[in-house]
Amino acid sequence: MSPSPESRLQPLEWAAIAVIVVTWGVNNAAAKFATEVLPPFFVGGVRFLIALIMLAPFLRPPLPPLRQLAPVILLCGPLHFALIYVGFDLVHNITLLGVSLQLWVPLTALFAWLVLGERMGKSALAGVALAFAGSAWMTIDPRATADMTAVAVGLGASACWALGTVLIRRLPPIRPLKLQALISLVAAPTLLAASFTTEPGVVEAAKSASVWVWLSVGFAGVVSTVGASALLFWLVQRRETGRVTPYLLVTPLVTAVLGVSFFGDELNARIVTGALASMAGVVIVALSEVRRARLAREAASASPV
Repeated sequence: MSPSPESRLQPLEWAAIAVIVVTWGVNNAAAKFATEVLPPFFVGGVRFLIALIMLAPFLRPPLPPLRQLAPVILLCGPLHFALIYVGFDLVHNITLLGVSLQLWVPLTALFAWLVLGERMGKSALAGVALAFAGSAWMTIDPRATADMTAVAVGLGASACWALGTVLIRRLPPIRPLKLQALISLVAAPTLLAASFTTEPGVVEAAKSASVWVWLSVGFAGVVSTVGASALLFWLVQRRETGRVTPYLLVTPLVTAVLGVSFFGDELNARIVTGALASMAGVVIVALSEVRRARLAREAASASPV
């Protein structure tokens, strides 16, 4: 039995949130570790090949109409993850990329306004402005300018994911793991084909990769793509998305700790201040979405039948 929407999060739900945050933070570090040895498209293709093998039982009809399904799959699959792995291949300071990948939250609010006509309040608009101002502030630091391209690529990845998330709302009801399986079915061959046609030395790189590199790719395919996603789907089936989203924004902190500890990330006052401002803006947007959903629910319940 699902808890009431306004009740406190239960210990098991807090545990699921913690697992997702740690998994996503570790996966960011694993992505950087893997792309230092393997080409980025290849890493993404293998990740989804592993996920596809595990999610194959969910590939059963009926399916949503292709004209509605195709844009979601392309945006949330090969386009989003191609950009993510290219970003990790380019970036030196993974903390910066980790922050830019969270901009999907304010971008989702923007696309919902533009595509679906959903209202954006003043607090949401202020949060969007703060999130992007913080990202700009941290990347104009002399130590961060070398990663401006990677941050821009991360922003592109966030835009793909945000638009795909908004378009999902137009789909007929579909089981989340079924959608994940369909994304894997398209992303795996697309990214692998892109790798073998544009990335030289793929076979040699794969042969020379250590077991730790392959474990990092396997972690992305099994623990992140399937495990963390299943936990997230379980949470959002019990709660409104806005109830859990703000807590998941701790992920960049995990990425930053790993970046400083293992990848030599250099953080200074400007980078930290910009990152905190950006994340504060994301939280403001997330909380404003929670409030908007609650008011809409209260208005619906108060309407005469």
